[in-house]
Amino acid sequence: MGLRSFFDSIEPHFEKGGKYEKYFPVYEMVESFLYTPKTVTTVAPHARSYIDMKRIMTYVVIATIPCILVGLYNVGLQANTALQTLPASGWRAAIIEALGVGFNPNNPFANLFHGLLYFLPIYLTTLIAGGIFEVIFATVRGHEVNEGFLVSSMLYALILPPTAPLWQVALGIIFGVVIGKEVFGGTGKNFLNPALTGRAFLYFAYPAQMSGDTIWTAVDGFSGATALSVGSTAGYQQLAANGMSWMSSFLGTIQGSIGETSTLACMIGLAFLLFTKIANWRLVVGCLAGMIGFSLLLNIIGSDTNPMFAMPWYWHLVVGGYAFGLVFMVTEPVSASHTNTGRFIYGALIGFMVVMIRVINPAFPEGMMLAILFGNVFAPLIDYFVVQANIRRRAKRNV
Repeated sequence: MGLRSFFDSIEPHFEKGGKYEKYFPVYEMVESFLYTPKTVTTVAPHARSYIDMKRIMTYVVIATIPCILVGLYNVGLQANTALQTLPASGWRAAIIEALGVGFNPNNPFANLFHGLLYFLPIYLTTLIAGGIFEVIFATVRGHEVNEGFLVSSMLYALILPPTAPLWQVALGIIFGVVIGKEVFGGTGKNFLNPALTGRAFLYFAYPAQMSGDTIWTAVDGFSGATALSVGSTAGYQQLAANGMSWMSSFLGTIQGSIGETSTLACMIGLAFLLFTKIANWRLVVGCLAGMIGFSLLLNIIGSDTNPMFAMPWYWHLVVGGYAFGLVFMVTEPVSASHTNTGRFIYGALIGFMVVMIRVINPAFPEGMMLAILFGNVFAPLIDYFVVQANIRRRAKRNV
Protein backbone atom coordinates (compact mmCIF):
# COMPACT_ATOMS: atom_id res chain seq x y z
CA MET A 1 0.00 0.00 0.00
CA GLY A 2 1.35 3.42 -0.97
CA LEU A 3 1.50 6.31 1.46
CA ARG A 4 -1.29 8.15 -0.40
CA SER A 5 -3.51 5.06 -0.21
CA PHE A 6 -2.73 4.74 3.48
CA PHE A 7 -3.97 8.29 4.15
CA ASP A 8 -7.09 7.63 2.09
CA SER A 9 -7.86 4.51 4.13
CA ILE A 10 -7.52 6.13 7.54
CA GLU A 11 -9.11 9.49 6.69
CA PRO A 12 -12.71 8.42 7.59
CA HIS A 13 -11.58 7.65 11.15
CA PHE A 14 -10.45 11.26 11.65
CA GLU A 15 -13.40 13.02 10.03
CA LYS A 16 -16.58 14.07 11.82
CA GLY A 17 -18.13 11.06 13.48
CA GLY A 18 -14.95 8.98 13.33
CA LYS A 19 -13.41 7.45 16.43
CA TYR A 20 -10.35 9.70 16.15
CA GLU A 21 -12.30 12.87 15.35
CA LYS A 22 -10.59 14.94 18.06
CA TYR A 23 -7.19 14.24 16.48
CA PHE A 24 -8.24 15.53 13.06
CA PRO A 25 -6.08 18.71 13.31
CA VAL A 26 -2.95 16.60 13.79
CA TYR A 27 -3.91 14.29 10.92
CA GLU A 28 -4.62 17.29 8.67
CA MET A 29 -1.23 18.80 9.49
CA VAL A 30 0.66 15.63 8.53
CA GLU A 31 -1.36 14.98 5.38
CA SER A 32 -1.19 18.56 4.07
CA PHE A 33 2.54 18.69 4.70
CA LEU A 34 3.08 15.65 2.48
CA TYR A 35 0.33 16.18 -0.10
CA THR A 36 -1.88 18.89 -1.55
CA PRO A 37 -5.10 18.71 0.53
CA LYS A 38 -8.31 17.63 -1.19
CA THR A 39 -10.02 20.83 -0.05
CA VAL A 40 -8.25 22.84 -2.79
CA THR A 41 -10.78 24.11 -5.35
CA THR A 42 -10.22 23.20 -9.00
CA VAL A 43 -13.21 24.60 -10.91
CA ALA A 44 -15.02 27.91 -11.40
CA PRO A 45 -16.41 30.07 -9.91
CA HIS A 46 -14.06 29.71 -6.93
CA ALA A 47 -10.95 31.88 -6.65
CA ARG A 48 -7.90 29.79 -7.39
CA SER A 49 -4.15 30.32 -7.07
CA TYR A 50 -1.15 28.02 -7.19
CA ILE A 51 0.17 29.88 -4.15
CA ASP A 52 -1.50 28.31 -1.13
CA MET A 53 -0.47 28.55 2.53
CA LYS A 54 1.74 25.49 2.32
CA ARG A 55 3.65 26.79 -0.68
CA ILE A 56 4.12 30.24 0.85
CA MET A 57 5.60 28.76 4.00
CA THR A 58 7.73 26.33 2.01
CA TYR A 59 9.16 29.19 -0.07
CA VAL A 60 10.09 31.14 3.05
CA VAL A 61 11.87 28.12 4.52
CA ILE A 62 13.72 27.65 1.22
CA ALA A 63 14.78 31.31 1.36
CA THR A 64 16.39 30.72 4.77
CA ILE A 65 18.68 27.95 3.45
CA PRO A 66 21.58 30.32 2.59
CA CYS A 67 21.36 31.82 6.09
CA ILE A 68 21.30 28.35 7.63
CA LEU A 69 24.35 27.15 5.72
CA VAL A 70 26.39 30.29 6.35
CA GLY A 71 25.22 30.29 9.96
CA LEU A 72 26.37 26.70 10.53
CA TYR A 73 29.72 27.44 8.92
CA ASN A 74 30.25 30.66 10.86
CA VAL A 75 29.30 29.25 14.26
CA GLY A 76 31.77 26.42 13.69
CA LEU A 77 34.40 28.80 12.32
CA GLN A 78 34.25 31.09 15.35
CA ALA A 79 34.28 28.14 17.75
CA ASN A 80 37.16 26.33 16.01
CA THR A 81 39.16 29.55 15.78
CA ALA A 82 38.74 30.17 19.50
CA LEU A 83 39.69 26.56 20.28
CA GLN A 84 43.13 27.12 18.78
CA THR A 85 44.04 28.89 22.02
CA LEU A 86 41.48 27.43 24.44
CA PRO A 87 40.87 23.83 25.57
CA ALA A 88 37.95 21.90 24.03
CA SER A 89 35.40 20.41 26.41
CA GLY A 90 31.82 19.17 26.53
CA TRP A 91 29.80 16.59 24.63
CA ARG A 92 30.25 18.35 21.30
CA ALA A 93 34.00 18.19 21.60
CA ALA A 94 33.74 14.51 22.54
CA ILE A 95 31.69 13.74 19.40
CA ILE A 96 34.04 15.70 17.15
CA GLU A 97 37.10 13.96 18.58
CA ALA A 98 35.45 10.53 18.41
CA LEU A 99 34.59 11.01 14.73
CA GLY A 100 37.99 12.47 13.94
CA VAL A 101 36.53 15.65 12.44
CA GLY A 102 38.89 17.93 14.32
CA PHE A 103 38.81 21.64 15.16
CA ASN A 104 40.61 23.06 12.15
CA PRO A 105 39.05 26.46 11.25
CA ASN A 106 40.45 26.09 7.72
CA ASN A 107 38.40 22.93 7.15
CA PRO A 108 34.89 23.86 5.87
CA PHE A 109 33.42 20.50 6.84
CA ALA A 110 34.81 20.78 10.38
CA ASN A 111 33.23 24.21 10.68
CA LEU A 112 29.87 23.06 9.32
CA PHE A 113 29.77 19.99 11.54
CA HIS A 114 30.72 21.92 14.67
CA GLY A 115 28.10 24.56 13.87
CA LEU A 116 25.48 21.85 13.29
CA LEU A 117 26.10 20.49 16.79
CA TYR A 118 25.04 23.87 18.17
CA PHE A 119 22.17 24.62 15.80
CA LEU A 120 20.47 21.22 15.79
CA PRO A 121 19.68 21.05 19.55
CA ILE A 122 18.30 24.60 19.43
CA TYR A 123 16.09 23.86 16.43
CA LEU A 124 14.83 20.53 17.75
CA THR A 125 14.01 22.13 21.09
CA THR A 126 12.13 24.87 19.25
CA LEU A 127 10.17 22.35 17.16
CA ILE A 128 9.23 20.15 20.09
CA ALA A 129 8.35 22.85 22.63
CA GLY A 130 6.52 25.11 20.21
CA GLY A 131 4.93 22.23 18.30
CA ILE A 132 3.37 20.83 21.46
CA PHE A 133 1.56 24.08 22.16
CA GLU A 134 0.54 24.46 18.51
CA VAL A 135 -1.09 21.02 18.67
CA ILE A 136 -2.73 21.76 22.01
CA PHE A 137 -4.39 24.92 20.71
CA ALA A 138 -5.36 23.24 17.43
CA THR A 139 -6.93 20.29 19.24
CA VAL A 140 -8.87 22.45 21.70
CA ARG A 141 -10.13 24.80 18.98
CA GLY A 142 -10.71 22.07 16.42
CA HIS A 143 -8.70 23.65 13.63
CA GLU A 144 -5.75 22.29 11.70
CA VAL A 145 -2.09 22.87 12.53
CA ASN A 146 -0.79 24.64 9.42
CA GLU A 147 2.72 25.15 8.14
CA GLY A 148 3.07 28.61 9.70
CA PHE A 149 4.90 27.20 12.69
CA LEU A 150 7.60 25.72 10.46
CA VAL A 151 8.55 29.24 9.38
CA SER A 152 8.29 30.71 12.88
CA SER A 153 10.40 27.92 14.35
CA MET A 154 13.12 28.30 11.72
CA LEU A 155 13.29 32.09 12.03
CA TYR A 156 13.27 31.89 15.83
CA ALA A 157 16.16 29.42 15.88
CA LEU A 158 18.20 31.56 13.47
CA ILE A 159 17.90 34.75 15.54
CA LEU A 160 19.15 33.06 18.71
CA PRO A 161 22.78 33.03 19.82
CA PRO A 162 24.49 29.62 19.56
CA THR A 163 25.18 29.76 23.30
CA ALA A 164 21.49 30.01 24.27
CA PRO A 165 20.52 27.53 27.04
CA LEU A 166 17.98 25.05 25.72
CA TRP A 167 15.51 25.67 28.53
CA GLN A 168 15.47 29.34 27.57
CA VAL A 169 15.00 28.35 23.92
CA ALA A 170 11.92 26.33 24.88
CA LEU A 171 10.52 29.06 27.11
CA GLY A 172 10.94 31.72 24.42
CA ILE A 173 9.19 29.80 21.62
CA ILE A 174 6.31 28.84 23.93
CA PHE A 175 5.85 32.51 24.79
CA GLY A 176 6.05 33.48 21.13
CA VAL A 177 3.50 30.86 20.03
CA VAL A 178 1.01 31.42 22.84
CA ILE A 179 1.25 35.17 23.48
CA GLY A 180 2.41 36.28 20.05
CA LYS A 181 -0.03 34.23 17.98
CA GLU A 182 -2.49 31.79 19.52
CA VAL A 183 -4.18 34.19 21.94
CA PHE A 184 -5.16 36.27 18.89
CA GLY A 185 -6.62 33.30 17.02
CA GLY A 186 -3.61 31.60 15.40
CA THR A 187 -1.86 31.94 12.04
CA GLY A 188 -3.06 34.91 10.01
CA LYS A 189 -4.65 36.67 12.99
CA ASN A 190 -1.57 37.70 14.95
CA PHE A 191 -0.46 41.32 14.80
CA LEU A 192 2.99 40.55 16.26
CA ASN A 193 5.67 38.39 14.69
CA PRO A 194 5.73 35.21 16.84
CA ALA A 195 9.46 34.57 16.39
CA LEU A 196 10.38 38.12 17.38
CA THR A 197 7.91 38.05 20.27
CA GLY A 198 9.66 35.01 21.71
CA ARG A 199 13.09 36.55 21.14
CA ALA A 200 12.04 39.84 22.76
CA PHE A 201 10.72 37.94 25.78
CA LEU A 202 14.10 36.27 26.23
CA TYR A 203 15.91 39.58 25.82
CA PHE A 204 13.97 41.26 28.62
CA ALA A 205 13.75 38.18 30.85
CA TYR A 206 17.38 37.04 30.52
CA PRO A 207 19.46 40.03 29.36
CA ALA A 208 22.73 38.51 30.59
CA GLN A 209 22.54 35.80 27.91
CA MET A 210 20.50 37.62 25.24
CA SER A 211 21.42 41.31 25.27
CA GLY A 212 24.29 41.02 22.79
CA ASP A 213 26.61 43.23 24.83
CA THR A 214 29.32 40.59 24.44
CA ILE A 215 29.89 38.40 21.41
CA TRP A 216 28.32 34.97 21.23
CA THR A 217 31.16 32.58 20.48
CA ALA A 218 30.27 29.02 21.40
CA VAL A 219 33.38 28.37 23.50
CA ASP A 220 33.72 28.62 27.28
CA GLY A 221 36.12 31.34 28.37
CA PHE A 222 35.94 33.40 25.15
CA SER A 223 34.85 37.03 25.42
CA GLY A 224 34.80 40.17 23.32
CA ALA A 225 32.59 42.97 22.01
CA THR A 226 30.00 42.99 19.23
CA ALA A 227 30.32 45.23 16.19
CA LEU A 228 27.61 47.56 17.45
CA SER A 229 29.18 47.68 20.92
CA VAL A 230 32.51 48.70 19.40
CA GLY A 231 30.77 51.26 17.21
CA SER A 232 28.91 52.79 20.17
CA THR A 233 32.03 53.15 22.33
CA ALA A 234 34.96 53.69 19.96
CA GLY A 235 33.36 54.39 16.59
CA TYR A 236 32.90 52.25 13.52
CA GLN A 237 36.44 53.13 12.39
CA GLN A 238 37.77 50.81 15.12
CA LEU A 239 35.87 47.78 13.84
CA ALA A 240 38.74 46.76 11.56
CA ALA A 241 41.12 46.81 14.53
CA ASN A 242 38.80 44.32 16.23
CA GLY A 243 38.88 41.95 13.24
CA MET A 244 35.59 43.10 11.68
CA SER A 245 35.93 44.57 8.21
CA TRP A 246 32.94 45.63 6.14
CA MET A 247 33.45 42.67 3.80
CA SER A 248 33.65 40.13 6.63
CA SER A 249 30.45 41.62 8.05
CA PHE A 250 28.79 41.42 4.63
CA LEU A 251 29.86 37.80 4.10
CA GLY A 252 28.98 36.78 7.66
CA THR A 253 32.28 35.67 9.19
CA ILE A 254 31.85 37.66 12.40
CA GLN A 255 30.30 36.67 15.71
CA GLY A 256 26.57 37.03 16.21
CA SER A 257 23.28 35.18 16.24
CA ILE A 258 23.22 31.97 14.21
CA GLY A 259 21.55 33.17 11.02
CA GLU A 260 21.91 36.95 11.19
CA THR A 261 25.58 37.57 10.44
CA SER A 262 25.64 37.20 6.64
CA THR A 263 24.07 40.06 4.69
CA LEU A 264 24.95 38.25 1.46
CA ALA A 265 22.96 35.15 2.49
CA CYS A 266 20.03 37.35 3.49
CA MET A 267 20.10 39.14 0.12
CA ILE A 268 20.02 35.80 -1.71
CA GLY A 269 16.94 34.86 0.31
CA LEU A 270 15.40 38.26 -0.45
CA ALA A 271 15.95 37.83 -4.18
CA PHE A 272 14.13 34.48 -4.03
CA LEU A 273 11.21 35.91 -2.04
CA LEU A 274 10.85 38.87 -4.39
CA PHE A 275 11.05 36.64 -7.46
CA THR A 276 8.31 34.35 -6.12
CA LYS A 277 6.32 37.45 -4.99
CA ILE A 278 6.12 36.20 -1.42
CA ALA A 279 7.77 39.41 -0.19
CA ASN A 280 6.39 42.81 -1.14
CA TRP A 281 9.06 45.12 -2.55
CA ARG A 282 7.40 48.22 -1.07
CA LEU A 283 8.20 47.04 2.45
CA VAL A 284 11.85 46.52 1.51
CA VAL A 285 12.18 49.89 -0.23
CA GLY A 286 10.49 51.68 2.65
CA CYS A 287 12.74 50.09 5.28
CA LEU A 288 15.92 50.81 3.32
CA ALA A 289 14.82 54.40 2.65
CA GLY A 290 14.07 55.01 6.32
CA MET A 291 17.39 53.57 7.46
CA ILE A 292 19.52 55.30 4.81
CA GLY A 293 17.75 58.65 5.11
CA PHE A 294 17.98 58.90 8.91
CA SER A 295 21.58 57.61 8.92
CA LEU A 296 22.60 60.31 6.45
CA LEU A 297 20.83 62.95 8.53
CA LEU A 298 22.67 61.88 11.69
CA ASN A 299 25.97 61.80 9.77
CA ILE A 300 25.39 65.44 8.80
CA ILE A 301 24.38 66.48 12.33
CA GLY A 302 27.31 64.71 13.97
CA SER A 303 28.16 64.44 17.67
CA ASP A 304 31.27 65.02 19.78
CA THR A 305 30.13 62.57 22.45
CA ASN A 306 28.33 59.83 20.51
CA PRO A 307 30.47 58.08 17.86
CA MET A 308 27.43 56.20 16.51
CA PHE A 309 26.29 59.43 14.82
CA ALA A 310 29.12 58.92 12.34
CA MET A 311 28.28 55.32 11.40
CA PRO A 312 27.30 55.34 7.69
CA TRP A 313 24.24 53.53 6.38
CA TYR A 314 26.24 50.80 4.67
CA TRP A 315 27.60 49.74 8.07
CA HIS A 316 24.12 49.71 9.60
CA LEU A 317 23.14 47.39 6.75
CA VAL A 318 25.71 44.69 7.53
CA VAL A 319 25.99 44.69 11.34
CA GLY A 320 23.51 43.36 13.86
CA GLY A 321 20.25 41.85 12.70
CA TYR A 322 19.22 44.51 10.20
CA ALA A 323 19.58 42.45 7.01
CA PHE A 324 17.89 39.36 8.44
CA GLY A 325 15.07 41.41 9.92
CA LEU A 326 14.60 43.29 6.64
CA VAL A 327 14.28 40.10 4.61
CA PHE A 328 12.31 37.77 6.87
CA MET A 329 10.56 39.94 9.48
CA VAL A 330 9.71 43.26 7.82
CA THR A 331 8.25 41.45 4.80
CA GLU A 332 6.13 39.08 6.92
CA PRO A 333 2.67 39.72 5.40
CA VAL A 334 0.44 39.15 8.42
CA SER A 335 1.97 41.62 10.87
CA ALA A 336 2.91 44.25 8.25
CA SER A 337 0.71 46.90 6.68
CA HIS A 338 -1.63 45.66 3.95
CA THR A 339 -2.13 48.81 1.87
CA ASN A 340 0.46 49.76 -0.74
CA THR A 341 1.01 53.25 0.65
CA GLY A 342 0.97 51.85 4.16
CA ARG A 343 3.73 49.43 3.27
CA PHE A 344 6.07 52.28 2.35
CA ILE A 345 5.24 54.08 5.60
CA TYR A 346 5.53 50.89 7.68
CA GLY A 347 8.92 50.01 6.23
CA ALA A 348 10.22 53.57 6.60
CA LEU A 349 9.07 53.65 10.23
CA ILE A 350 11.07 50.51 11.00
CA GLY A 351 14.15 51.80 9.15
CA PHE A 352 13.95 55.07 11.06
CA MET A 353 13.40 53.34 14.42
CA VAL A 354 16.30 50.91 14.11
CA VAL A 355 18.78 53.74 13.54
CA MET A 356 17.27 55.85 16.31
CA ILE A 357 17.52 52.98 18.80
CA ARG A 358 21.06 52.08 17.76
CA VAL A 359 22.38 55.63 17.76
CA ILE A 360 20.40 57.62 20.32
CA ASN A 361 19.58 54.93 22.89
CA PRO A 362 22.82 54.35 24.85
CA ALA A 363 21.49 51.26 26.66
CA PHE A 364 20.79 49.08 23.62
CA PRO A 365 23.30 48.81 20.75
CA GLU A 366 20.98 46.67 18.57
CA GLY A 367 17.60 47.90 17.42
CA MET A 368 16.06 45.83 14.61
CA MET A 369 14.04 43.51 16.83
CA LEU A 370 12.41 46.31 18.82
CA ALA A 371 11.92 48.45 15.70
CA ILE A 372 9.99 45.68 13.93
CA LEU A 373 7.80 44.99 16.95
CA PHE A 374 7.15 48.73 17.18
CA GLY A 375 6.16 48.71 13.52
CA ASN A 376 3.89 45.68 14.10
CA VAL A 377 1.95 47.61 16.72
CA PHE A 378 1.43 50.60 14.43
CA ALA A 379 0.66 48.69 11.21
CA PRO A 380 -3.14 48.60 11.74
CA LEU A 381 -3.15 52.32 12.55
CA ILE A 382 -1.11 53.11 9.43
CA ASP A 383 -3.56 51.17 7.26
CA TYR A 384 -6.50 52.89 8.93
CA PHE A 385 -5.24 56.37 8.10
CA VAL A 386 -4.30 55.35 4.56
CA VAL A 387 -7.81 53.98 3.94
CA GLN A 388 -9.43 57.05 5.49
CA ALA A 389 -7.30 59.33 3.32
CA ASN A 390 -8.39 57.40 0.21
CA ILE A 391 -12.04 57.68 1.23
CA ARG A 392 -11.76 61.45 1.73
CA ARG A 393 -9.94 61.90 -1.58
CA ARG A 394 -12.59 59.93 -3.49
CA ALA A 395 -15.39 61.76 -1.72
CA LYS A 396 -13.96 65.12 -2.83
CA ARG A 397 -13.76 63.92 -6.44
CA ASN A 398 -17.45 63.08 -6.42
CA VAL A 399 -18.77 66.21 -4.73
